Amino acid sequence: MAALALILMALSPVSPARAKNEPIRLQVVGGLGGVTQFTRLEQPFWEREITERTSGRVVATIIPNDSGGLRGQEMLQLMQLGVVPFGTGLMSVVSAEEPELNAVDLPILNPDMATLKKTVAAFRVHLINILRDRWDIELLAIYAYPAQVLFCRSGFRGLDDIAGRRVRTSSVAQSDLMKALGAIPVVVPFADVVDAVRQGVVDCAITGTLSGHEIGLGDVTTHVHSMAISWGLSFFGANVNAWMALPEDVRAQIRGGLADLEGRIWQQAQADTARGLDCNTGAVACGRPMTHRLAVVPQSEADAARRLTLLSNTILPRWIERCGAACADAWNAYLAELHATTAKAE
Repeated sequence: MAALALILMALSPVSPARAKNEPIRLQVVGGLGGVTQFTRLEQPFWEREITERTSGRVVATIIPNDSGGLRGQEMLQLMQLGVVPFGTGLMSVVSAEEPELNAVDLPILNPDMATLKKTVAAFRVHLINILRDRWDIELLAIYAYPAQVLFCRSGFRGLDDIAGRRVRTSSVAQSDLMKALGAIPVVVPFADVVDAVRQGVVDCAITGTLSGHEIGLGDVTTHVHSMAISWGLSFFGANVNAWMALPEDVRAQIRGGLADLEGRIWQQAQADTARGLDCNTGAVACGRPMTHRLAVVPQSEADAARRLTLLSNTILPRWIERCGAACADAWNAYLAELHATTAKAE
């Protein structure tokens, strides 16, 4: 609790009263620490680029979302209260508090980046309204991590070939998917995934293509599916009062910068997805010699058909059970036509 108190004190908004030439100082909670998105894109943006873009008028500090003492599940509340004036919420995590936010990243909804972009574009205005009207948060950007895919330690031909296997999952919705496929979901922390596969605790694991490679998952598995199960979307926003306290021209500069940062993060997510598959399979494009090469299981016509059935019969109904009739209405208004699937309120 002491560590949390120190973090919250550090993040509390500074007084708007400042000397005429003193810069505006922002405290930011970013995405997950230690990954490419944070180290190569978010951190440099806030620690250097935003100061350059505003000619020194804004100076920011940033800490990762998973810093000790911060609970990602509470990010909506912390931002609503203004304790975290500028922060990042992982949609799959904060959806425990606001299930509707995870509509854009339900398992198997977006099998590729092109579909993901269309989904986010169709639902974006609604996300803006949810965050502003219910949580007093101004949505400023939406970020994507590399695709999360299925790794297994023995061969499989597609989604219907994992029945009976124990599969590492990281969310309730992923567990729903595995149960519908006849698999046995097992929640395993990311740091323990490789040991869990090596020791036979799980037979398969869902995780990022590149992060799976970087932690050595390719050394204990033999096959990887090419279809994205999830993308780990997150939003970046600001407490409305903290946002409106900034000068109008500074808000415009920050919005412009974040639009550019969002584009770069999505490009990086797409590149890292491809690089992860390249490195797991020993492709020349990886640029590293591989001692162990995985076989890629391509998305088949059977997988494509099964995905739509699972979405309609399992993923959407279970999500609506957690989310309520209003979520069914939102789905039908913004996403039903795009995904050729109508939601029914229970």
